[in-house]
Amino acid sequence: MLINAQADMAVVGEADNGRVAVALARQLSPDVVVMDIAMPELNGLKATEQLKALDLNIKILTLTRYADDLYLHPLLKAGINGYVLKQSASDELVRAIRTVAAGKSYFDPAIMGRLADSAVAKNPVRGVPASKNLSHREEEVLRLSAWGYLNKEIAARLQISVKTAEAHKANGMTKMGMKSRIDIVRYALLNDWLEDADPHS
Repeated sequence: MLINAQADMAVVGEADNGRVAVALARQLSPDVVVMDIAMPELNGLKATEQLKALDLNIKILTLTRYADDLYLHPLLKAGINGYVLKQSASDELVRAIRTVAAGKSYFDPAIMGRLADSAVAKNPVRGVPASKNLSHREEEVLRLSAWGYLNKEIAARLQISVKTAEAHKANGMTKMGMKSRIDIVRYALLNDWLEDADPHS
């Protein structure tokens, strides 16, 4: 009801388990999938992994009551575009859907502090300008990756080949000691990359 009440949104399908969610997403190709974690047959993490593996350019927004890192970090690794808590205000969900639909990342304000704290513990370079370690192109690629763009989307936006985008991303991650997208998002949070407007919107 909340989503359908928005002038620019419409629910095109609903699923009561993870397998149906994946099947419907493949069939309907929605802009955004709002995915729960706790579902029968196939949980939200596994369903997210399957959808991302299909490379359908569907944005995935996790909507859950779980606020702990046990769920958040595996979902980040799987490639979610956003994470919203069910206990947050209803307008938070609407804002999150619009944000991820626009190709940006969105994390519930209630978990932002903990993500940053986790990054401080694992990343000793807080406050060091990215440009001191990264080339301009490497920083551009990592920023876009933090926003949730796929390698082929980054390549298209920067007018470079996918292989070149992948190389810049790999080089930048190596320089910054990053092992996964989780580390990119953590660094982005620490250096306010996600506070800025999308650099290529």
